[in-house]
Amino acid sequence: MSVQERKERERAGRERLIVATARELAEQQGWDAVTTRRLAERIEYSQPVLYSHFRGKREIIGAVALEGAAELAAAVRAATAAANGPRERVTALARAYLDFAARNPAVYDAIFQLDGGLPYAQEDTPEPLKDAFAALLESLGEVAGDGVHPGLFTEVFWASLHGVATLTRSGRLPPKDTEPRVKLLVDRLAMV
Repeated sequence: MSVQERKERERAGRERLIVATARELAEQQGWDAVTTRRLAERIEYSQPVLYSHFRGKREIIGAVALEGAAELAAAVRAATAAANGPRERVTALARAYLDFAARNPAVYDAIFQLDGGLPYAQEDTPEPLKDAFAALLESLGEVAGDGVHPGLFTEVFWASLHGVATLTRSGRLPPKDTEPRVKLLVDRLAMV
């Protein structure tokens, strides 16, 4: 291995450590607790080392969002792959999405609530974000209905899931009714 390859590997390792530490801190104490000073202390690097990887907290949030979007896509695909038929796939998708949001609140916020400096729904949207949407579209597109654009239907269904996730987490919807909400979404919106 060349010196350059070793340095690149070490740099990538530091970036993974920064992102993992930011994610862990955010999940434990919220995003307000994530500062470059606290990250530097936790990973035992100087703040200038952090700034050599990320210009600031916004870029760190963006990196967490990209990692989380890839995980969300994988979770949705794993859940839908095990389901038989459109109804079961859409139900599995909804459960996987809501479970991901509940188990990873800080990551979910990084993807969908916080400014990570990432463009959404544009040509230059990063691939992990596009792929997370594609994971939803794969199952929802088949139940969009006649004359309904699959992408538009996916956006509306996704918005509904996002609403359920955020309103449940904030205590505005009781968690005990999550399953009836999923059933209602599948029955009335997906109509399968």
